[in-house]
Amino acid sequence: MTTAFGYCRVSTDRQGERGYGLADQREKIVADVAYRHWDMGEIFVDVASGKSMRRRPELEKMLKALDAGEADVLVISKLDRLSRSLLDFARLMERGQNNGWSIVALDLGIDTSTINGELLANIIMALAQWERRMIASRTKAALAVAKSQGKVLGRPSGVSEETATFIRVLRQEGRSYRHISGLLNERAEPTSQAGKQWYASTVRAVEKSLGV
Repeated sequence: MTTAFGYCRVSTDRQGERGYGLADQREKIVADVAYRHWDMGEIFVDVASGKSMRRRPELEKMLKALDAGEADVLVISKLDRLSRSLLDFARLMERGQNNGWSIVALDLGIDTSTINGELLANIIMALAQWERRMIASRTKAALAVAKSQGKVLGRPSGVSEETATFIRVLRQEGRSYRHISGLLNERAEPTSQAGKQWYASTVRAVEKSLGV
């Protein structure tokens, strides 16, 4: 029998204390799993902002359990409870495909365990890949212009010229620090201190040192 995990998120400590929105999320997940005649496994709950998928201990715990084969599908009542970022969601779907588990988002009718859902997942991942390539193209063009003008962008912050240009381009496009940090982590770019993990605060510090 198919086993499903549920995932719920409330946005603040105050909401978490009084269960604001949590009962509704749980009810919808349990009802859908029962309708499909799946086995209802654990429902994981985080009290955290929706701006980032980091610093959500229950989410990470659940994903590791899914990767280990402890459940077959992840059910969420609303997509924004899991992620507000296309790239983040695309990475989760790719992780699920690679490790044999699916995602069901009840509000949008997304079900990657079906043929139509798999098609939608592939479209979303293709769009995410297109976005990555467009960003890389703009970064390359901006770097070429900077070099032609004799600018050295990376030196003040300790990051490479390409990383500095990458941050500059995305900030000029209005991208958030959190979004940029996620992309830098995806590219495995080292930080100014030769670290491996970027955070919104790290990107902000680099931007400040560059005078962007």
